Amino acid sequence: MKWGDSIDIAIALCEAHPDTDPRYVRFTDLHAWVCALDDFDDEPQASNERILEAVQMAWIDEADF
Repeated sequence: MKWGDSIDIAIALCEAHPDTDPRYVRFTDLHAWVCALDDFDDEPQASNERILEAVQMAWIDEADF
């Protein structure tokens, strides 16, 4: 996965952190969690606030909160 794969990242985050409400995750934690995903293969410094927000929004859409 790359930073642009926000839906795939969101699905993986749902699986990795099933009890976490994505509305309350700080971007610093979100960045670290994305980089720690097994299938994530992109440069950590290639992200920015816009990308992290897109990932968070996709995660909110995927989550059951």
